[in-house]
Amino acid sequence: MNNIAIIIPAFNEDLTIRETILDFYKLDKNFQIVVIDNNSNDNTFNVTKETFSEFRIKGNILSENRQGKANAVRLAFQNIDADLYVLVDADTTYKAKDLDKMLEIATNSKVDMVVGDRHLSGAYQKENKRYFHNFGNILVKVIINVLFNTDLNDIMSGYRVMTKRFVKNFPILSKGFELETEITLHALDKRFQIVEHGINYVDRPEGSFSKLNTFIDGFKVLRTIIWIFKYYKPFHFFGFISFVLFLLSIFSAYPVINDYIKAKYVYHIPLAILSTGLMITSILSLAIGLILDSISRFHRFDFEQKLLNFKNK
Repeated sequence: MNNIAIIIPAFNEDLTIRETILDFYKLDKNFQIVVIDNNSNDNTFNVTKETFSEFRIKGNILSENRQGKANAVRLAFQNIDADLYVLVDADTTYKAKDLDKMLEIATNSKVDMVVGDRHLSGAYQKENKRYFHNFGNILVKVIINVLFNTDLNDIMSGYRVMTKRFVKNFPILSKGFELETEITLHALDKRFQIVEHGINYVDRPEGSFSKLNTFIDGFKVLRTIIWIFKYYKPFHFFGFISFVLFLLSIFSAYPVINDYIKAKYVYHIPLAILSTGLMITSILSLAIGLILDSISRFHRFDFEQKLLNFKNK
């Protein structure tokens, strides 16, 4: 049987962490349950410790003082060795009863990641009260699906089963709740196999509050969209900038060209200088995009070689 680690990052979740731990413990007492206390200032650490002790749970508590979900998961991935890693939130929104099927898919289908799809049943739209978050999720999903020619339904799900091959070859660079997007992008860019499975989703219980902020995290969504283009599709990113600058250059050059055609003299000197500068910048942006696209390709080549070596360990 596979060694399965349940990774639960937790920040101020003393109301829900006990129920989350017990939910997975009751499903299979052989699970290695790991809670990462992410600098909580409530009773999360003590409740976790008491729960482990009371039920003699095979588990571990790690502490990550650097704030951010990605920092917490990074610590777990570095220190925990398992065949399969289950990433789940500590707020009881995801249920252990969905895990059996996800583990079955991961084991029998030989895929690298199984994602718990909250949208398939419509439960997320019904339970989630943060409508701007829904809009942000949809926007990021559409952009990623178009860029990578895929058809994923839940880009930002916090419920995932991942293989050791994926986890140990996934460098986490983000710090906070951008983690799920980063996981998906890494998997798509490096051609790991992803399967989505419909799951149940319930909103947080009364008295438990989300750490997300609509406006702050809305800004993070926009920032995420920008770095999706910049880091994963540099030619698209700099090519778009080049195209915009090219159009601005042509637009600003029109009066200059018109002067020369009619009077054989350029009266709009500042516009001539601006147009020239914009065109030069446009060409430079296009060149940067081509160079970075080539570097990205070589990076993927090196990563494939690393994966081949990892397989043979």
